[in-house]
Amino acid sequence: MDLNDISILREQHPGWRLLRASSAPLVLSFLGGHFVEQNQGATPASRLIDLLDEQLYALRKIDPEAYPRSPQAYLDEWAEPARGWLRKFYPVDSEEVHYDATPAVEKAYRWVESLQQRHFVGTESRLHTLIDLLRQIVHGSEVDPEARIAELERRRAQIDEEIAAVREGRSALMEESSIRDRYQLFSSTARELLSDFREVEENFRRLDRSARERIAGWEGSKGALLDELVSSRTDIASSDQGRSFQAFYDFLLSEQRQEELSGLIESVQAIPAAHADRRLRFIHHDWAEAAERTQQTVRNLTEQLRRFLEDQAWLENRRVLDLVRTVEQAAIQVRAQPPDDLGIRIDEPGLPIVLPFERPLHDPQPEASVDSLIAPAPDEEPEYESLFAQQFIDTARLADNIRAIVPPRSTTELTEILNFYPVEQGAAEILGYLSLDDDDLEISLNDEEHMSIEFVDADGRSRRATLPRVTVTRR
Repeated sequence: MDLNDISILREQHPGWRLLRASSAPLVLSFLGGHFVEQNQGATPASRLIDLLDEQLYALRKIDPEAYPRSPQAYLDEWAEPARGWLRKFYPVDSEEVHYDATPAVEKAYRWVESLQQRHFVGTESRLHTLIDLLRQIVHGSEVDPEARIAELERRRAQIDEEIAAVREGRSALMEESSIRDRYQLFSSTARELLSDFREVEENFRRLDRSARERIAGWEGSKGALLDELVSSRTDIASSDQGRSFQAFYDFLLSEQRQEELSGLIESVQAIPAAHADRRLRFIHHDWAEAAERTQQTVRNLTEQLRRFLEDQAWLENRRVLDLVRTVEQAAIQVRAQPPDDLGIRIDEPGLPIVLPFERPLHDPQPEASVDSLIAPAPDEEPEYESLFAQQFIDTARLADNIRAIVPPRSTTELTEILNFYPVEQGAAEILGYLSLDDDDLEISLNDEEHMSIEFVDADGRSRRATLPRVTVTRR
C-alpha cells in the first residue's frame, strides 16, 4: 500500500472513520458488545433502543453531561451512509425497522481489542499449525501415488509408536503452558471466524443488491436478464469464497461432526489448565447462526429470481410497472449523493385522514352522582383450608431423580423413571417433570404416540393420566 491508498482508506473506510469519531467509545462498547461479543444478528429497532437507553442511563449516572442525545438519534446517526456503522432495513414480512452491524464495526472492535495487553502470548501452537497446514498443502496436492502411500505409512508408524508408548506408560501429558497456548489460538481463531462470516455476508449482500439494481433498470427481454441473474447466482456458488463457505456449512450440518465438536469443546472446558472462556462453550452454535444468516442472503437472490418470473405486471399493469421502474432508476442514480432538499417534508410515513361522517354526534351525558362513603364490608371469617392445602413441587428433587437413573448423553422415557420413583404428589408432580429447564436435561414430547401414568391423588383415589410420549434426554 502506498501513501495514496492509505489516504483514501483514512477518508472513506467506515472502520477508520469510527476510530476517529468522538463517540467511538460508546459505539464500540455498545455495538461491539451486542453484535460482536453476543453474536446477535439483525435486531428490531425497539429492542436496540431499549438496550442503548439502559447503557446511556448508566453512563449519565456517572456524568450527567455525557451523551445527551436520545437513543433513536444515535442509532439514526450511526446508520447514515456517511457513517456506515449500522445497516438499517426492513426484513421480509416485518413492518418494524431492523439494525445490523457492518463488517467495519467488527474490524474496528477487533483491532481495539487487540490493543489490550496479553498476559500470555503463545507461539508454539501457531508453529505447529503452520507446519500442519504446509503438510496438508504438500501431501494433498501430491499426484504421485507412491509418495502419498509413503507419507501415509510414515503417519501410521508414528501412530503405532504412540500407541505402544501409551501401553507401556511412557507417554507424557501436555504441559499447562502448551494447553493454554493452544486454547488461546482456538479462542482467537473461533472469534475471527465469526468476523469472517459477517464479511462474507456483506459480500453476498452486495451481489444481491447488484441483482436488484439490474432488475430495476432492465428494459430488455426477461430471458436475457434471467440469463445474467442465473450466471450471478452460479458465480456465487462456484467462487472460492462460495465453495469454502458451502464446505463449512456442510460440516456444521453433519450430525456426527456436531456431536464430535460439542464433545471436544465440553472436554476442553473441563480442563482447569486451559482457563477456558465460558462464552466459547457454545461457539459452534454461534457459527451455525452466523452461517444461516449468510445462507439467507444467498437465498434472497434466488427469491428475486422467483419473483421476477412470477411478475404478472409485465402483461396486466405495464403502465404501473413502468412508473415503478422509473422511480427505482431515479433512486439508484441519486443513491450515492442524495439531494439535500426534495421540496417536501413529511414527519410521518402516513397522513391521518378522518371523514366527516366518522365523527360521532354530540351525546349529552346525564350528571353522575358520586357517593364517596363506602359501606363497611361485613366481617367474614378467613378461610385457611385453601392456604394449607397448597403443595410445593421440589423440581430439584425431580432433576436429581433423572440424573440418578439416566447416564450422561442418554435418553429414556418418563415412565421408566416413575417406576423407580413413583408419583407422590399427584398430577402436579408430573407437570413438574415436564417443566424442568436445567441445562443438562431436555424434555421432549411426541404428539404422535401416547403413554399412560397411574398415580394416587391427595384424596387417596387412583388416577390415570394419558399424555403424549415423554422422553428425557441428559446431555
